[in-house]
Amino acid sequence: MKKALPLARQESLVIKELPDETLVYDLREDKAHCLNQTAARVWKSCDGQTTVSEIARALGGKINSRSDEDIVWLALDQLQKFKLLEEAPPKPAHLSGMTRRQAVARMGIAAVALPVIISIVSPTAQAQASGLPPTACCVSHGDCSSNNCCQDPTCLVFPGSPSQSTKQCYPAGTPCK
Repeated sequence: MKKALPLARQESLVIKELPDETLVYDLREDKAHCLNQTAARVWKSCDGQTTVSEIARALGGKINSRSDEDIVWLALDQLQKFKLLEEAPPKPAHLSGMTRRQAVARMGIAAVALPVIISIVSPTAQAQASGLPPTACCVSHGDCSSNNCCQDPTCLVFPGSPSQSTKQCYPAGTPCK
């Protein structure tokens, strides 16, 4: 039986290399991930042909702190969690069920060597829209997507409404009455 080797996912990803980190936007999941140097080096080494031991040896020669297989396993765990791997080998028994915090405490490694991935979800197109549409009642220019909130006696406030505005959003460029 062939042992599974880590393989990084390449499809549906937009990748931007920066000096100290790698930004990965996942088009399938609509998530953005920021990989620190350690996580990025592990991810780039996941070619489906390199073992965890070989990745650890290569990583040890590129960073200025102690590196071993546990650091690579920690990175692989995070990469798998964020769906950035096509294939991941099963975790060794001594790391199975161990939380990231427990693994870090057990390894006693310097913080600079820790693989870190920060992930955010991209908002939907509708959530990205800001301001109120034209004809909506507003209080200030910032409320309107057109940045044009003008006095309008037709924008009536119902009794008990928290807003006492008689302003309405107008299309950009429309002069106020």
